[in-house]
Amino acid sequence: MRKQWARIVFGVVLTAFAIGITSIDTGMNEWGRLGVFLIAYFAAGGDVLLEAISNVFRGKLLDENFLMAIATVGAFVVGEYTEGVAVMVFYQVGELFEHYAVERSRRSITELMDIRPDYANVLRDGEEQKVDPGTVEIGEQILIKPGEKVPLDGKVIQGCSFLDTRALTGESLPREAAPESLVLSGCVNTNGTLIVEVTKTFGESTVSKILDLVENASSKKAHAENFITKFARVYTPAVVGAALLLAVVPPLFLGISQGEVWMEWVYRALTFLVISCPCALVISVPLGFFGGIGGASRQGVLVKGSNYLEALAKTEIVVFDKTGTLTKGTFSVTEVHPEGMTEEALLELAAYAESYSSHPISRSLQKAYGKQLDPAKIRHVEEIPGHGVRAQLSHHFVLAGNDKLMAQEKLFCPAVETMGTVVYMAVDGKYAGYIIISDEIKDDAPKAVEDLRKSGVKNLTMLTGDGEYVANMVAKKLHMDRVYAELLPAEKVERMEELLTQKSPKGKLVFVGDGINDAPVLARADIGVAMGGLGSDAAIEAADIVIMTDEPSKLAAVMRISKKTLNIVRQNIVFAFVVKIATLALGAAGVANLWWAVFADVGVAVLAILNAIRVLRYKGD
Repeated sequence: MRKQWARIVFGVVLTAFAIGITSIDTGMNEWGRLGVFLIAYFAAGGDVLLEAISNVFRGKLLDENFLMAIATVGAFVVGEYTEGVAVMVFYQVGELFEHYAVERSRRSITELMDIRPDYANVLRDGEEQKVDPGTVEIGEQILIKPGEKVPLDGKVIQGCSFLDTRALTGESLPREAAPESLVLSGCVNTNGTLIVEVTKTFGESTVSKILDLVENASSKKAHAENFITKFARVYTPAVVGAALLLAVVPPLFLGISQGEVWMEWVYRALTFLVISCPCALVISVPLGFFGGIGGASRQGVLVKGSNYLEALAKTEIVVFDKTGTLTKGTFSVTEVHPEGMTEEALLELAAYAESYSSHPISRSLQKAYGKQLDPAKIRHVEEIPGHGVRAQLSHHFVLAGNDKLMAQEKLFCPAVETMGTVVYMAVDGKYAGYIIISDEIKDDAPKAVEDLRKSGVKNLTMLTGDGEYVANMVAKKLHMDRVYAELLPAEKVERMEELLTQKSPKGKLVFVGDGINDAPVLARADIGVAMGGLGSDAAIEAADIVIMTDEPSKLAAVMRISKKTLNIVRQNIVFAFVVKIATLALGAAGVANLWWAVFADVGVAVLAILNAIRVLRYKGD
C-alpha cells in the first residue's frame, strides 16, 4: 500500500509538472511533450501495463488490466496525454481503496491462539522431565503447576485445584479439579499442584482438536469472486471487439483508400475505448463498501472486508455465545437474603470469611462489601475443597459455601433455583441466609435481540458451555428461539453445522462470541462476530467482524449500515452503466469527443465517490 500511495502521489506530481512545462514551453515539439507525459504515465501505472503484458503471456488476455492499458495507450495514440495519465491515476486510487479493505482481513488464526501448550512436565523414573506434549504416552503421569496450561487430557490422581476453563467453555467460574476428576488440555491451572494420568495422546487431545477445527473451518468459507473481475470477463472482450469493429468495418464500406476517413474511424474507436474504461465502477464499488466499513468503525465495529459487509445484509440466523457476549462475563453479588441479621452484616461476615481466596466468587463478595478488611479480625481460615470455607473470626465462627457444606454440618438450608451461584452462610452454628452471585445480562442484550428481529432475522439461537439451568434462564429472559447448553467447542461446531442447513441458499448465518473456545465456530459461520473489548485475541482474529465496544446491539446497527451500503453500491453501478452506454453510443456515432470521454470516465467516478461517501455518515439508526 505504501508503494501504491507513492505511485499515485508521484504520478500526480509528475502529471502536474508535465502539464505545467508543456504550457510554459509552447515551442516544445510533440516528441518532447510525449516524453514528459510518458514519464508521468509510467510512474502512475507502469505496474498495470506490466501486469497486462504479463497476463497476455499467461493466457489471461482480456482482464481489467488489459482494458486499462489499451484505453490509456489509446489516449496517448490520439494525442490526449493528460487523459491517459489521469485515467491511470484514478484507476490506482480505486485499487488502493480496494486493497485497503482487503488488507484489513484476518491474518492466520493459529499464530495468535495461545492455548497450544509449549511443554509437559512428565514424571519418569521418579524424576520430573520437561518434554514436548507430543512425546507423552497414554498412562504416563504429568505434573501441572499453578499458572501452567494443562498440556494433555487426563484424570487427576493427586492434588486439588481450580481450573480456568474459559479457553474451552467460555465459563468465567473456575472448575474444581480433585482426585478422579477429568481435566482437559487447554485449561489453565490456577492455584494447586496436580498430578494427572494421561488418557489421550496430544493428537487426540482437546486442544489439538480445537486447533484443527479452526484451521479446517477457515477453509470451508466461500469468498465471493471480485465483482470487477467477473464483470471484466464479459465487458472487456465486448468493448475491445466493438472498438476493433468500429475502427475497421466502416472504412471498408466508405473506402479504405480515403486516409482521412480511416483516421476518423480509428479516432472514434480509440475514443470509444477511453470512454469504455471502467474507472467509475472500479472505484465506486470498493469505495462504497469502504464507506460502509468506515461508517461501521464510527460505531465501534471493525469489519475486516467488504465481502463480510455485503453478506451481513442477507443474515437469516444469528447464533450467540452466552458468557461475555450476552452476559457481562464478570460475577457480582445480585441478591442478599439474611436470616436474623442485616444484609450488610451478612456481607461483612462473608467478605471476611473469603478474604484469603482469589476465587472470582470471593472477589465479588469483597467487592460487594466495599470496605477495607481488618486482617486482625481473622484468626483462622480453612478451605474445604468442593464445599467452601470455615473461618474463625474475632467474634464469630463462620461457614460460607454450597449446600454440601451445610449438609456436612447438619444445617438446614432452603433449595434455591437461580441462574447464579448460591453461597450459603452459617454463623456460630446457625443458618444465617444466603447470597446469590451471578453473571449479569448485558444492559443492551434485550435491545440487541429486539433490533435483530426488526431487521428480519428469523432465528436467534444461543450456544454455551454453561449448565442447562443457567442457559435456559438467560435464553428465557432474552426471548431466544433456541438454546443449547453444556457444549464443548467440537459440539458447538456440530450444532453450527446443523443450523447452517436450516437457512436458505442465499441466506447467511452469523455467530457472535468472545472466547478462544469460540474461534472454531467463529471461523465456521458464514460471518463470525467477536466482542473486541473483552474478547480473546484468538476470537478477534478468527472473526470477520469485531464489536470493539462489547455491545451486542451494535450488530443490528451494522446490518442496517450493510443494507444502506448495498443500496448505494447499486445506485453507483446503475448510474455508471447508464452513462457509459449512452456515451459509448454517442462516441461510436462521432458525437462524443474525448471531453465526453473524460466525463464518462473521470466525472462519473467523482460523482460515484461523492455518493459512496454518504454511507460514512450513516449511523445505522
